[in-house]
Amino acid sequence: QVQLVESGGGLVQPGGSLRLSCAASGTMFRLYGMAWYRQAPGKERELVASITTGSSTNYPDSMKERFTISRDNAKNTVNLQMNSLKPEDTAVYYCNARWLGVEYWGQGTQVTVSS
Repeated sequence: QVQLVESGGGLVQPGGSLRLSCAASGTMFRLYGMAWYRQAPGKERELVASITTGSSTNYPDSMKERFTISRDNAKNTVNLQMNSLKPEDTAVYYCNARWLGVEYWGQGTQVTVSS
């Protein structure tokens, strides 16, 4: 069982930045594929960014210019740096881990972009 705990969400003005962090349990973190998803009210959950065990990253085209995912295997953490935030980025952001064919989810952290 992998436990994921997100932090770093909050209220930010349009154009601002936030850095989300996800702390993962377990001693095999370096073998987890990691990702961030988000879900806005009334919408489906969507991929924000993913990072492989070898630190290769992937982003939807709409996010690659503003979001950066990174991982620190020594600290069992994955981070999401979000810049130039827009009101449409408002959502609950979820950390996701994939290991041995099983997916794990955190409880989510709320990001609200508003003036």
